[in-house]
Amino acid sequence: MKKNTVNTLSGIATALKELRAKTGLTQNELARRSGVGLRFVREVEQGKPTVRVDKVNQVLALAGYHLEAGKDRESAA
Repeated sequence: MKKNTVNTLSGIATALKELRAKTGLTQNELARRSGVGLRFVREVEQGKPTVRVDKVNQVLALAGYHLEAGKDRESAA
């Protein structure tokens, strides 16, 4: 299975907007269905630099996605 990797806040914002567009949900519907506030969905989609990861995962879980931490590649020295 191919992983879609996003490594910036703007990437997360774009991915969330695309997921919402694919499902035909408004920001309000996404917020309600995922159990977060409308303001939170708007902040994520605007790339706010300080958002709670647990809440981002809560929103992404609606579409079967999640955030995870990964080890950076070590530089070849």
